[in-house]
Amino acid sequence: MADKHQTDFTKGGILKPLILFSGPIMLTNLLQTSFQIVDSLWVGNLLGAGALGSVAVATTILVTVLSFILGMNNAALTILSQQYGRKNEEGLKSYLNAFVVLMTAMAIVFGVFGFIFSEKLLLLIGTPESILAEARIYLQISFLGMFFLFAYNFVNTVLRAIGDSRTPMRIVLIAVVMNALLAPLFIGVLDLGIEGAAFSTVAAQGIAFLYSIYYSVKNRLIPFTPPSLPKRSEVSLILNLGIPAGLQMAVIHAGVAAILSVVTQFGGYTVAGFSAAQRLDSLIMLPAMALGTAVNSMAGQNIGINDWNRVRKIAKLAAVYNFAIMVAVAVAVIIFAEAGVRLFIQDDASVAFGTEYLRIVALCYPFLGLNFVLNGIVRAAGAMYQVLVLNIISFWVLRYPLTDLFSSIFGQTGIGLGMGVSFIISSLFAFMYYKFGKWDRKQLFKKEIQT
Repeated sequence: MADKHQTDFTKGGILKPLILFSGPIMLTNLLQTSFQIVDSLWVGNLLGAGALGSVAVATTILVTVLSFILGMNNAALTILSQQYGRKNEEGLKSYLNAFVVLMTAMAIVFGVFGFIFSEKLLLLIGTPESILAEARIYLQISFLGMFFLFAYNFVNTVLRAIGDSRTPMRIVLIAVVMNALLAPLFIGVLDLGIEGAAFSTVAAQGIAFLYSIYYSVKNRLIPFTPPSLPKRSEVSLILNLGIPAGLQMAVIHAGVAAILSVVTQFGGYTVAGFSAAQRLDSLIMLPAMALGTAVNSMAGQNIGINDWNRVRKIAKLAAVYNFAIMVAVAVAVIIFAEAGVRLFIQDDASVAFGTEYLRIVALCYPFLGLNFVLNGIVRAAGAMYQVLVLNIISFWVLRYPLTDLFSSIFGQTGIGLGMGVSFIISSLFAFMYYKFGKWDRKQLFKKEIQT
């Protein structure tokens, strides 16, 4: 029996379900962000700056692993939403089993490899000797709990694929609350130090995962079956979509690092202002990111039954909705940019740059949001390599070179100008591919389902 929050996007209206479905996704992303903030607050206040630095360095490696997990989850969202849209319960069960087996194996491999080579990985990214020991301990414990990181993110993805975005929000909320309660207990009361910080995170994710399984089984939301060896064709399709989706995240992270190399040329106050602006950026883009995830699931269900007319309606309405939201966000950013930056830093020169940067790029937020929407639609068809190419163009052909070029002409003001112009041009590339590309000819499943 389906849960009341589960939605079939192949029929009925589009705009209202889009709003109701994307809203909880946005709140879930906000909760994920708050998870990291709360963790940092406890570590910094109870253990000091050195421990906070250790966690930050270890997290850099964990984020790389998480990027791969998110890539696999994007593949799951596409495959499972299409199967759900096709009303193919056996196909849904079969691919769900394949994902469970494959991702469990990956979690074990990542966990063992990461535990053994934690110190080597930390040395590879230049971790200072003064924080190496604590960073290694934190990283090793995190790798031991890698299964929970894989598992609770995957369950959330499966639920979204079948049209439920509220239960994932509840699951992540439980993880955030448990982490907020367990971190001071493990670190302060039990005096476990950096180990306590790592154990609290793993335990919070584990509790959230167990709740997700309990709730899903109790309400029969997800058709879990006893694990069995998946078919070779299923593994092949999953990897064919998951690997390029994971590489997309790697391209994005590398692109951000390259842009930071441009910013550092202008000195410490510019870096501080840019860092503060980027923290706000991560919050500002939540609506667009949520829409990208929402349309992936909504379009995927309709692509499963070859209802391309409805897919294009979803794309059109999502694009308009994105534009309306991001224009409103841009106006708010222009008005409150300085106050927002001052939440993180007080140095006047840094605040001035951060404020200027935000006000410039704010005008281009609607175009960046359009990228999320159109890439979500294309991704729903399974065109992962094409989205990978679009991301390479966005970051390495446009964003990094234009930021470097404009900053060499206009100084530090050019950083915002280059970023903003790249948002606009990359959205044109995304639109041109959406309009004229052959993404809608891609078929993941050859057998036709009669509707």
